[in-house]
Amino acid sequence: MKTKDQIRTLAQQAFKNHLTYLSAGRISEWVDLFTADGILEFPYGPADFPNHVAGKTALYDYMKNFPEHFKVEFENLHFHGTEDPTLVIAEFTSRGHAISTGKPYNQKYISVVTTNDEGKIVKYVDFWNPLTAMESINQPLASFVS
Repeated sequence: MKTKDQIRTLAQQAFKNHLTYLSAGRISEWVDLFTADGILEFPYGPADFPNHVAGKTALYDYMKNFPEHFKVEFENLHFHGTEDPTLVIAEFTSRGHAISTGKPYNQKYISVVTTNDEGKIVKYVDFWNPLTAMESINQPLASFVS
């Protein structure tokens, strides 16, 4: 049985891997960070954008176009302490640009992520500003997932 510290380390490492894989366009590896029925939620997404994606196939289909749209580096990662070692609350920023327009894509995020004891992501709630993305790509965000 793992200790709380070991579980917390696995959870935070999964989050760090999430940032590394997305910025490198390694989408298959990113999907593998999730459990088979893992969930990605966007509480502040616009009406034409999915607010809930569940399961590895859907996660891959949703995120596969990310490397075609954005080139970003994630920075300023800060983990907030939690009582539950499987709960990760993180603040971070991105610095980059939309590939199609060359416009900046500089975003500020707060993420609330629940993992299992093995460090697999069960649920990822992503608090971000969709207006930043829309301004960057000069089109509705629905184009991102189509």
